Amino acid sequence: MATLQQAIEQAKIAGNKAFVPYIMAGDGGLLTLKPTILKLQEMGVTAIEVGIPFTDPVADGPTIEQAGERALAEGVTLRKVLETLASFREEIAIPLVMMTYFNPVLAYGLESFAEACVSGGVKGLIVPDVPLEESAILRDQLNPYGVDIVQLVSLTSPPERIARIATASQGFVYAVTVNGITGARASFAENLAGHFARLRQSSHLPVLAGFGISTPQQVMSMGALSDGVIVGSAIVAALHEGDVARVEALVAASKNVREKSTL
Repeated sequence: MATLQQAIEQAKIAGNKAFVPYIMAGDGGLLTLKPTILKLQEMGVTAIEVGIPFTDPVADGPTIEQAGERALAEGVTLRKVLETLASFREEIAIPLVMMTYFNPVLAYGLESFAEACVSGGVKGLIVPDVPLEESAILRDQLNPYGVDIVQLVSLTSPPERIARIATASQGFVYAVTVNGITGARASFAENLAGHFARLRQSSHLPVLAGFGISTPQQVMSMGALSDGVIVGSAIVAALHEGDVARVEALVAASKNVREKSTL
């Protein structure tokens, strides 16, 4: 299995933009996790962001928060998700990025969690409630197991902090495209081209755009400014509704993108 950076670069070599769908693990029960991941893999996604349900998801909008509540009602936990991933690890050919909050990881135990990530094919970790200044504990424990710590970069951060976060990120730089929580948006800020340009100058890593991207047109628009996109709420909603065609259209849009300098 390729690393996150390698998978994104392979998409670029193929003439595509990276496409990373976000799914809520256990939405509909843990039995849905394997078929969902394998179906997305079959569609040709670059990697998959696997969300872990949490009782206080401060970065999530209504769609993902509700999906998390459904998963929690099914008894889904971080441990059960990792055990499920390990059960079909040999069938997973693309890197997984786990999105969780720090408390479940701490309760699991950092070393045990790192070992479970290896068993489950997890190549990256996003922890929104751990700021850059506190993230060394994650890097120190997880990097030796081949797990990258992906950093989120907000639009409101001053230039010097943007540069520090972009430099510290691993796998790819997660460029947040809106102010606020996740969820579909009808429009985006006008300064995104400059924001992405600064990120690309600050890091040798690919820059992926996420938050608010929900339509094929937005996938193409944001992909034209970056190395790829992360789509969350739209994917979660489509999967919940059984709308596979909508997911396929979003993935297909990432293969039809031309570079440009303005949105």
